[in-house]
Amino acid sequence: MERLTQPEEDALRALWHTGPAFVKDVLEQLPAPRPPYTTLASTLRNLERKLYVQAEKLGNSFRYATLVSAEDYQRRSLGALVREHFRDSYKELVSFFAKEEKVSAADLQEIIRLIENQKPE
Repeated sequence: MERLTQPEEDALRALWHTGPAFVKDVLEQLPAPRPPYTTLASTLRNLERKLYVQAEKLGNSFRYATLVSAEDYQRRSLGALVREHFRDSYKELVSFFAKEEKVSAADLQEIIRLIENQKPE
């Protein structure tokens, strides 16, 4: 999965929120300061080239729809982050956040409960 720029990720998030949409609809979902219409149109074409969205021509416009779910994107992005920065170890990721005081002991206990209560696959 090819990495996304911040504007690409913002556009993808807007599409997850709206569902299939035209450029103007995606533009309305973006926070200020919004990019120019033509810049967003280029961003959406890049997302299509990277296979994150598909475009359907309707009249003189294109309607864009996501090909990747938010959950799948999150899973793949986090996996890449862990591989590249934490030697493919989720334990090192959690340890990093604990050392940086970004996760509390209560949070860690809740994570342990979640792991212990998982159903076997």
